[in-house]
Amino acid sequence: MKRISTLSIAIGISFALVSAAGHAQDSADLAALGKKLATNNCAVCHTFGKGEPNGQGPNLFGIVGRPMGAQPGFKYSAGMHAASSGKVWDEKLLDAWLSDTQTVAPGNAMTYFEGDEARRRKIIAYLSTLH
Repeated sequence: MKRISTLSIAIGISFALVSAAGHAQDSADLAALGKKLATNNCAVCHTFGKGEPNGQGPNLFGIVGRPMGAQPGFKYSAGMHAASSGKVWDEKLLDAWLSDTQTVAPGNAMTYFEGDEARRRKIIAYLSTLH
């Protein structure tokens, strides 16, 4: 009986490990696809590497967890300044931002919108890896 119980525990642990490995791979795949989307759509205005200069838009390295409108050396629009008080970039705020920047910060200068939820999720997954 003890042997069956030990075997059941071992099988349960194996399934848990396989599931966790699959989830990690799914996250990595999502971020890799997001990197391609960000490179194709966002790199026109933004940089992504640590220490890289700001472009027409701020450098996005470390954006998740950073206060909104607080990238050093970047001159934000009045609309962005007015909307950013007390806000911190997280997945929910990034999703709202990429859906419609003018709803989040009326009068800001960013013109890119991503209407496809799956594409936004991929871009956000990639931005979340930049730390």
